Amino acid sequence: MNIQSYFEPVAEYLWQKKYPENSFFKQIHFFGEEFPDLKGVQIALVGLRENRGLARIESADRGSSEIREKLYDLKKGFGSYRVADLGDLISGEKLSDTYQRMQEVGDYLMKQQILPIYFGGSHDLDYGQYLSYQKMKKLVSLLTVDAKLDMEEEGPLADQHTQEIILHQPNFLFSSAHLAYQSFLVDPSLINVVEKLYFEHVRLGELRSEFKEVEPLIRNADLLSFDLCAIQSADAPGAVNAEPFGLTAEEACQICWFAGTNEKLSSIGIYGYEPYFDDAANKTAKVVSVMIWYFLEGFYSRKDSLSFKSSDYTKYTVSLDTKPNTLVFYKSKRSGKWWMEIPHNETEKFDRVSTVPCSYADYQMAQKGEIPERWINAQIKLL
Repeated sequence: MNIQSYFEPVAEYLWQKKYPENSFFKQIHFFGEEFPDLKGVQIALVGLRENRGLARIESADRGSSEIREKLYDLKKGFGSYRVADLGDLISGEKLSDTYQRMQEVGDYLMKQQILPIYFGGSHDLDYGQYLSYQKMKKLVSLLTVDAKLDMEEEGPLADQHTQEIILHQPNFLFSSAHLAYQSFLVDPSLINVVEKLYFEHVRLGELRSEFKEVEPLIRNADLLSFDLCAIQSADAPGAVNAEPFGLTAEEACQICWFAGTNEKLSSIGIYGYEPYFDDAANKTAKVVSVMIWYFLEGFYSRKDSLSFKSSDYTKYTVSLDTKPNTLVFYKSKRSGKWWMEIPHNETEKFDRVSTVPCSYADYQMAQKGEIPERWINAQIKLL
């Protein structure tokens, strides 16, 4: 695969600028005069300019450059960066062609053990992000952060794409979790649909009151799709369909940091930046750049091997009076994080998840003789 043919170089004014030696820009490879060598690269930045999924198109096509301008100026973090900016993905003749290109690029990068970070473009592009897992022959878990559910029957594709993911065949979606939605923006019937599918959902208020209990949902994701409209307009005025209520920029960065520490997560997309509606200082582009920065900080702080038979984990077995007779938990000696074991059928076509992230509260519940809801939901999905 000639991956260079899928991309346009980073805008010249960005890489011709003089940056200090301790800047983010000085620590990465980028597509300027030459395409970067991907040998040894762990993270690939992929700019998106596709916006045909929106009802209103103003300036989303230049969003990726605005984000880069803020990102390149940041200081390098603590990690030993092995990051390449591949430039902007060339949009297809049709919107469906762009989805296809995202699928091919994502599949190629992840097979090379390179994690793509998509930024810019409309939120429906997470459909292409999801399709890149199709050839992996395994079930995947999706985490979406959005003020809405984007499962409308009509309207622009940016309002329907989650439904496209759920209905896609072949179905390789094991679980889906939705964070920070706002009830007054969501039809209650859509919540009923989500619950019938045993997908998890956490309202904005619930997330704030029990942030630590949300961490296992973030840690369970294979891919993260973040719509900037989930951030309050005071912090992200340049989000498509910006809302006065929502996450703070700090909370968005915290979610990205948790996602970065998730050893299982293999792609992230941050969508919905509209420079036309941003303030004079392009505050929203700065927020996105810092979200990416914190994701990288989390990525280079990964500690767990996810090899639960190793000495890195302590195994806890809890006896119950009902079926199942026992529940098995694992605690990482390195990070202090918890997982629980789920019985599964190894003869199925796709690999089945044998452990799911959980919290210490789930272990305490089991000690009291109660089966955690996370265990029940995971068991139902594996039937």
